Amino acid sequence: MDAVVVASGGANLASLCFALERAGARPRISADPRVVADAARVVLPGVGSAQAAMDRLRARELAALLPSLTQPVLGICLGMQLLFRHSAEGSTRCLGILHEDVTLLRRLPGLPVPHMGWNQLVPLRADPLLEGVACGDYAYFVHSYAVAPCESTLATTDYGGSFSAVVRHRNFWGTQFHPERSAALGARVLANFLRVDRCG
Repeated sequence: MDAVVVASGGANLASLCFALERAGARPRISADPRVVADAARVVLPGVGSAQAAMDRLRARELAALLPSLTQPVLGICLGMQLLFRHSAEGSTRCLGILHEDVTLLRRLPGLPVPHMGWNQLVPLRADPLLEGVACGDYAYFVHSYAVAPCESTLATTDYGGSFSAVVRHRNFWGTQFHPERSAALGARVLANFLRVDRCG
């Protein structure tokens, strides 16, 4: 199964590609809009700041392309946040595929920001991406910003309040956690993504 990982900069692309290979994909890293447009599946990773990531996507003419894709697309961590309208990180205009905003996590006693570590998922409704994922399963998170639960939320996590851990809008999925670092749960999510049907 062909999958293109968008070279959005700053991400640990090697570990993501290894995880996709283990799930049965033939991943290819590219920032070429033609390669991304022709891929059977697209993965949008991201580590670092929203503004820097969007600047790179715009410079490579990917910011205009990505919202138009009809194949399955999976945003991971910052890549998920970029699917939304706006990020409070640098007051950044994002891709606008989903209409909610990304906000800074609340700083509370005993809950430092960034949020780093394993937290439990609470699935809210069935979806092919979450097949075999149970309430209470653990995933690995590293982030300072998040999206409040919304119409597109498939699963939440609690860290000083509930936030979106998995989202979907049409053929676009996102995970706030890192599936490539999330052991068996992450492997299942990636395998599920490789099986979802093309939709538009």
